Amino acid sequence: MISFVAGAIAAVALGLSGTGALAKPEAAPPDRIGRFLADVALTPPAPVAVLAAPATALSQPPATVAPGNANGSAARPNIAERVRDGASDMVLTAMNFLGVPYKRGGSSEESGFDCSGFTRHIFETSLGLVLPRKADQQAHAPGLVPVARNDLKPGDLVFFNTLKRTFSHVGFYVGEGKFIHAPKPGGEVRVEEMSLSYWKKRFTGARRAEGAQAQAPAAMAAAAQAAAPASGPAAAN
Repeated sequence: MISFVAGAIAAVALGLSGTGALAKPEAAPPDRIGRFLADVALTPPAPVAVLAAPATALSQPPATVAPGNANGSAARPNIAERVRDGASDMVLTAMNFLGVPYKRGGSSEESGFDCSGFTRHIFETSLGLVLPRKADQQAHAPGLVPVARNDLKPGDLVFFNTLKRTFSHVGFYVGEGKFIHAPKPGGEVRVEEMSLSYWKKRFTGARRAEGAQAQAPAAMAAAAQAAAPASGPAAAN
């Protein structure tokens, strides 16, 4: 009798393994863009403690008081902080346009982008700063400061000599030695390594939007409003 029961159990186990009932589920495909952004410290991965927390706990807002005013309200960011935070916003916004076709003279997702139309669109969307239309004009735009190659940060404009003249091509530095740009006719918005021989020998400079709000009325107005003391209940959005 014991041998009969043992044999039955073995047969059931063999049947389950044959139908795949005990097979492990396949792992979800990696999020390439999400992983890349985490690598360049723009979207840091959630800590293990948060991932292990129950769903009900994750749905509740944290019971912390942000540092700032004595009444417990969060401190309002100053103008410099808004521009610095905008640099990360620019990179995240730019990544949304990966794969948009190149179009000479184009400056929108619908029409496609050329290199300077792409950077102009992202600057205006993220900072409220309207850059000049051409790449060489952007390199000399008021409010943008030169940056050394070894001091590049995400959101900096990077310029290249691709048409036998300085500042004839432009893109955004995204970190880890990479930049995003609209390359050429027949191409599409993509991320490339600045260390590639073609780009390395054609790099001609970089610019950063530190103090650029002085040239952008929209950004100035928003920053001034944020810095003003609250005089009543906040308006509903």
